Amino acid sequence: MAKWTAKHEAPAPLEGPVVATVTGGTIIWFAMFVVQLPFYGWFADRDLLWWVWCCAAGGFLGLIGLWYVRGRDAALKRHAAEQAARDARDA
Repeated sequence: MAKWTAKHEAPAPLEGPVVATVTGGTIIWFAMFVVQLPFYGWFADRDLLWWVWCCAAGGFLGLIGLWYVRGRDAALKRHAAEQAARDARDA
C-alpha cells in the first residue's frame, strides 16, 4: 500500500478572537449546568445524570482552555513585539 501524500498545500490556520470564543463557550457550558440543576431529580429518575455532569465538566475544561489560550495569546504578542524590535534594530 502506497503512502498517502497531499496533492495541494494546506491552508494557513485561521486566527481570530480565540480567548473570546473559549470564554463564550465556557459561559454557555456553565449556564447549561445551572439551568439543569433544578431538574436534577428528573434526570436522576431517568438515569440521565450524565447530561448535568457533562455540562459541569465542559465548564471546568473550558476554564483550563481559557488559561491555555490566554497564555498562548500573551506568548504570540510577546513574540511579535520581539520580532518588531529586532526588525527595527536591523533597519
